[in-house]
Amino acid sequence: MSADIKKELKPGLYRHYKGGQYKLIGAALDSADEKNLVVYQNVEDNKIWVRDLDNFLEEVEVSGQKLPRFTYEGPDDGDDWQGKYLRALADYQNLLKQTAKDKDDFYQYALAEFLHELLPVYNNLKMSVANLSPEEQKNSWVEGIGYVLKQFKETLENKGLEEIEAVGKKFDHETMEAVSGQGEKVKQVLAAGYKLKGKVIIPAKVIVE
Repeated sequence: MSADIKKELKPGLYRHYKGGQYKLIGAALDSADEKNLVVYQNVEDNKIWVRDLDNFLEEVEVSGQKLPRFTYEGPDDGDDWQGKYLRALADYQNLLKQTAKDKDDFYQYALAEFLHELLPVYNNLKMSVANLSPEEQKNSWVEGIGYVLKQFKETLENKGLEEIEAVGKKFDHETMEAVSGQGEKVKQVLAAGYKLKGKVIIPAKVIVE
C-alpha cells in the first residue's frame, strides 16, 4: 500500500450510503493498469469486495445531497462471531469463578457464625474435664467424654478450624485479647481462641505477665 493510500484510508469499519457495513481489509495495486484498489468485506455475509480507490472515496448524490459513498465509523473491535464467542466464553468462565467464590464465601460466613455459637460449648466441656482431679479423670465416663472431645476436635480441624497457641507465647494483638496482667508474654489462657482457614474468628482471652 502506498503512503498516499495510507493517508486516505483508515483501518476499521465503514458504512455504505445504502446502509451496509463493511470491514476494510486493505489496499491493492492492479498490476495491469496500476490502479489503486480497496479490498473490503461485508460484515453481514462476509463476502469480499474489490473497488477502485477513487470510487471508494468519492461522494455520491442522493436526493440532491452529496454523501460519501463509504463513511468511516471507527476501528474494528473484532465483533465477529469468533470474537463474540471468545468474549462470551470468558464472561461465562468469570461467572463460574465468581459463583464459586460467592458460594465459598457464604459457606465460610455461615460456618463461622455456627462456630461462634458452638465453640463456647466445646470449650466449657474441655474445661470441665480438665478441672477434674486425677482420680476423677480415671472414671470410665470421663474417658468416654475424652474420646468424644477428640472426635469433636478432629471434625473441627477437618473444617479448617485451628486453635490459637498462646501459653508461653508473645502476646499478639491480632490473635489474642488480654483480660488482665501487664507484659508481653502469655501466662494463662482463660478462653481458647480459634482461626478458621487462617482467619481469626475468636481471639484467645489470656492473662499476660
